[in-house]
Amino acid sequence: MGKFQFEKCDDIEGLYLIQPGVFGDTRGYFMETYNYNDFKAAGLDMVFVQDNQSCSTKGVLRGLHFQKEHTQGKLVRVISGQVFDVVVDIRKNSKTFGKWFGVILSAEKKNMFYVPEGFAHGFYVLSETAEFLYKCTDFYDPSSEAGIPWNDESIGIDWPIPEGTVPILAEKDTKYPAFSKEIALDF
Repeated sequence: MGKFQFEKCDDIEGLYLIQPGVFGDTRGYFMETYNYNDFKAAGLDMVFVQDNQSCSTKGVLRGLHFQKEHTQGKLVRVISGQVFDVVVDIRKNSKTFGKWFGVILSAEKKNMFYVPEGFAHGFYVLSETAEFLYKCTDFYDPSSEAGIPWNDESIGIDWPIPEGTVPILAEKDTKYPAFSKEIALDF
């Protein structure tokens, strides 16, 4: 197996599912999680400036977040547990503006997801706990923070939330305005 397998998402331009090569033996395994040259050869020529990590319990839903200024591309993965990772295209000039895409990321699969600038992002924790890592192409800027309601009906995300279950949200995630063209980013 090579170091990485890159799969472009057919549904929305710019999204990539990435499977790293995992080299294991009786001691365990080794894998690269990022290599600038390999990513550049696949058409992903970005520079990451910040790494983030979060830990969440089952039923936590984080998102859908983005920055109006200092937009961030993100390379995301899970190192413990499993999440349903979701993005919404908010690029004003995109033919898929307002469309969403979701993928299960897990420590077991070791899969990754690249989300370029111009997307709102969030995830729902499926396992008892999940540790989530993401590399960002720009720094976090609290003055630029924005979001979309996770359950905005105009987007219609099919979250894998059991019927009758209410996700655990941060207070800020309950106050975002409904999705509209006004939130679109110039891309």
